[in-house]
Amino acid sequence: MNDAAKFSPLAARKSGVLKGRVTAPGDKSVSHRALILGALTVGETKITGLLEAEDVLNTAEAMRRLGADVVHRGEGEWRVHGVGVGGFREPPDVLDFGNSGTGVRLTMGAVATVPITTIFTGDASLRRRPMRRVLDPLSLFGAVAESREGGFLPVTLKGARTPFPIEHRLQVASAQVKSALLLAALNVPGRSTIIERAATRDHTERMIKAFGGTIAVEPLPDGASAIHVTGEAEFKPTPIAVPSDPSSAAFPLVAALIVPGSDITITSVMLNPRRIGLIETLKEMGADITITNVRDNGGEGIGDLVVRHSALRGTDVPPERAPTMIDEYPVLAVAAAFAQGRTTMRGLEELRVKESDRLAAVAAGLKANGVRVVESSDGMIVEGQGADGVLGGGDVLTHMDHRIAMSFLVMGLASRNRVRVDDGSMIATSFPNFQDLMGGIGAAIARSDR
Repeated sequence: MNDAAKFSPLAARKSGVLKGRVTAPGDKSVSHRALILGALTVGETKITGLLEAEDVLNTAEAMRRLGADVVHRGEGEWRVHGVGVGGFREPPDVLDFGNSGTGVRLTMGAVATVPITTIFTGDASLRRRPMRRVLDPLSLFGAVAESREGGFLPVTLKGARTPFPIEHRLQVASAQVKSALLLAALNVPGRSTIIERAATRDHTERMIKAFGGTIAVEPLPDGASAIHVTGEAEFKPTPIAVPSDPSSAAFPLVAALIVPGSDITITSVMLNPRRIGLIETLKEMGADITITNVRDNGGEGIGDLVVRHSALRGTDVPPERAPTMIDEYPVLAVAAAFAQGRTTMRGLEELRVKESDRLAAVAAGLKANGVRVVESSDGMIVEGQGADGVLGGGDVLTHMDHRIAMSFLVMGLASRNRVRVDDGSMIATSFPNFQDLMGGIGAAIARSDR
């Protein structure tokens, strides 16, 4: 079958009122970490609400190949019988992570201090994403990596035979790189210290503590944080209930804000302070979002979002907020297109090295649908067209990026003319029931070969 035959072009058309109560898929970041840390535990880890999307399923298969017993018990319900920290065996075959940068980078960290050789690969999109940012600091532990020119997959990683603790200051604000180093440090005698200058997602730190690891965060005088983790950990099984992913909830959320008359509730959304930048930004833009039924879920706050159609206004998004909403900028750009006035987004260099060059892809998609945008090296300025001012009618190149596809399908629900994306097949990597969920609240999204 040729590549064109695998594509699933989709189009979204102006919809009626969006109404209903929905639950977004389980959080992808927590799902990856639950499988990996469960595999590093002696005993059975019970996971509920796991995101059963391609990215996460590839991580589950990788843990199996590394020796853990990973069993699917029912919808979202999994059991992981781990091998203990340092207990991974050399996999019999290449580990293929498909489209998942999180899965591949975190697993690199988990095996970097185990004396085995592991070969990593992924799909065409993942093979274009930089791996040197994680391989270089992992080499400080004694790991040795061979890769394609430029540090691209496939990568052969030889774990350190006698790993030693490190102190390393992160060069990029990346939760993936930080987490890879923390996972590597778990099998190292002594204490390792990872310093981050900007706060990024802290799910790994929270979960290490939940499994009984010794980890502490120390504020530094320059505003950075030092994360100290003690190695040779002995993890104890703990149940993990995966909350709904705020990055996935962002799509029905923005859709309800821009489609007139809409009123929806999104249940059980994670409210981790390092993941709610989009909600904060949209509220500054005038969004009617009410958080109800707030409760604790295994150390992570969750709540229900009541979202109603709103007259949005442009805003200046502070660059320091970027780590708390890095995956949500494409759909924020769509919301900005329907606002009155200008929205400025900066500090987004990280978007250049996601599943696609997301800055370029978003800017091109906006222009294709009649929205004025100025792209810079680290951000963009979107000139809002107002509630009924987005022309639409464009065809958007997704570049195999699920978030580009979903963001522009959301745009089509409120634009004057339909918006078409060249491929929606990769949406399954993070949000397998996207089309069904959106259709259930009234969104008009369907296959469109032309």
